Amino acid sequence: MAILSMKKTSIYSCLLLFTGAVSAQTPVLNKDKIAKKPVILLDSVVITSKTAQQDLMKINLNRVPVNTAQDLLRKVPGLFIAQHAGGGKAEQIFLRGFDNDHGTDIAISADGIPVNMVSHAHGQGYSDLHFLIPETIDNISFGKGAYYADKGDFNTSGYVDFHTYDHVDQSMLKLEGGSFNTMRTAGIFNLLHEDTKQRNAYIAGEYNFTNGPFKVKQNFNRLNLFGKFNQQLDERSYINIQASTFSSNWNGSGQIPERAVSEGIIGRFGSIDTTEGGNTSRTSLLLNYRYKISDREDWESSFYYSHYKFNLYSDFTFFLVHPDKGDEIHQFDDRDVYGMNHKYSKRFEFSNNSLIWKAGGGLRMDDIHDLGLSYVTARDSLNERLAWGTGTETNINAFTAAEWVIGKWMINPGVRADWFNFNYYDKLNPRNGQQGYQKIRISPKLNFFYNAGANTQLYLKTGFGFHSNDIRDVILQKGANTLPWSAGADLGAMLKPVRDLVIQPILWYTYLSNEYVWNGDSYGTSAVGKTRRFGVDLTIHYQPLSWLYLDADANYADPKLIGEPAGNNYLELAPTFTSAGGIGVQLKNGMSANLRYRYIHSRPATQDNSIIAQGYFVNDLLLGYEKKHWAFNIQVQNLFDVNWNEAMFAETTRLHGEPSAGVEQLTFTPGTPLYIKAGITVKF
Repeated sequence: MAILSMKKTSIYSCLLLFTGAVSAQTPVLNKDKIAKKPVILLDSVVITSKTAQQDLMKINLNRVPVNTAQDLLRKVPGLFIAQHAGGGKAEQIFLRGFDNDHGTDIAISADGIPVNMVSHAHGQGYSDLHFLIPETIDNISFGKGAYYADKGDFNTSGYVDFHTYDHVDQSMLKLEGGSFNTMRTAGIFNLLHEDTKQRNAYIAGEYNFTNGPFKVKQNFNRLNLFGKFNQQLDERSYINIQASTFSSNWNGSGQIPERAVSEGIIGRFGSIDTTEGGNTSRTSLLLNYRYKISDREDWESSFYYSHYKFNLYSDFTFFLVHPDKGDEIHQFDDRDVYGMNHKYSKRFEFSNNSLIWKAGGGLRMDDIHDLGLSYVTARDSLNERLAWGTGTETNINAFTAAEWVIGKWMINPGVRADWFNFNYYDKLNPRNGQQGYQKIRISPKLNFFYNAGANTQLYLKTGFGFHSNDIRDVILQKGANTLPWSAGADLGAMLKPVRDLVIQPILWYTYLSNEYVWNGDSYGTSAVGKTRRFGVDLTIHYQPLSWLYLDADANYADPKLIGEPAGNNYLELAPTFTSAGGIGVQLKNGMSANLRYRYIHSRPATQDNSIIAQGYFVNDLLLGYEKKHWAFNIQVQNLFDVNWNEAMFAETTRLHGEPSAGVEQLTFTPGTPLYIKAGITVKF
């Protein structure tokens, strides 16, 4: 009996190691698990554990601190971003040969609440992460490709999940100031010190202000508030409640044509339309409940609600459509989002193999009260309504997956089903009444992992994914092209040739059934047809000494249209090569230094490659000094003060006095020049 018990224990331990079953999905049974210290050395990372990727992210977060939402996104290897409204809009995201716009082909969530906004006024899948307070982020989980049964809408190029701390050991207050009249203050306050009832609670806040380097002062204001409470109800039950709210408003610099600068009409940091900008807000509530049914069975439920508002004033063409009044557009969005997710898992042990079975389902409903697009002048005078309506969009989903461990192998099959219901009432055509369409998408997945040795894991991932289309276009297209699907595969490895070096090479391929994107700026579609992408990812983490940390990732992609002749088959703005990384020093006396770089290669801005979006190479420097109860930091962005263009688009624009047909040319938002910010943190 003792031998049998030991054998079962050994199998169970191997299963946990291989599948990472001891994770956030399992109820937290004591305070120590909540307060688990992050892994800080590469030699402690176990390659054959499913948590290896999370451990590497923990190291990165520990070694290279962040204090903006942009920094958080840049933690994901291969993910590249661009900002083109001075920090007010969501970032433009690039990953694996996809120009994801603001989130069309990448699923993003925070503590289980979806960030992507379906049928958004500005762009499908719009993902504004500025409600996150960086100091509250405990870890970031991610996956490239569409190989994960519990991920649904927008999971095409990949997914990113942000996780906040369940509890904090200390309270802190931070104050920062810098170039361009920049100021930031942030605080985290522990509300339950030395609580004996397995309860934790804290609140956090952040305020940002900057005028930016632009001629038109940004007057950028953002306020964030966040609170979290969790308690172990008994030895099996755990509850978590959290709330957040943020509000932001700003003036935008806009995208400017190259000729406006070369001809001396404006400077690099000038504007054609000086009234661009906007405001947005988001308030969210979340309830999580976890129940440990037995030693082998777990249940988890979450319920969330978000209220979201958005107003954006942009001008992309200037005087092309309305020569007298100008082409400024107003995009507006007001909605409530309701949702819930449930997940069940059970572990099975057999004589020579083990299995974890997972199943779950969820609901999301967007109740859109106001959604529209209008031509305006100076944010005030209404010139023409292009779109105006209300609607509801509902997604009901279910998935099941297994993790079967047999010897050195783990086989992970799964399937997901999504049902969508689109309903829209067009206020500009009320006689049509409310119109609706439904659509179902089935997404199978199949992944294989092989532990070739203690320091080598090989894998093959395959699966189908999709992204939903804008509700307004679903109605216009009478339900066609509602859920464009993708199919892809990854052949990769995680290697640890020496104790302080981790290498992750990946070969990948992605097919998309239709590069079909709704353009919220012009109220029209871009349906260029089928596409394929293939490429190579390489990520390296190296820690030769306990105080020295180096990391780098390089990502090559070949994105092309299918069925178009060579030379006219380029995907606009799709990245072809990106790289990011740096070198960090963290000494025992509290001093630290990090030199970071990011690079994106020049890429086509048009389908025929006639206009090029120029690449750039930018460096940032972070210096810090930390003691037990206080810390000091200095950030130098764009260390070498290079001229670079952050966001670039090929656009037909018309300036005063130009022919009515306008000029197709590259428009851009200039990247930030040399920028210095310093701050002090007090802990108590």
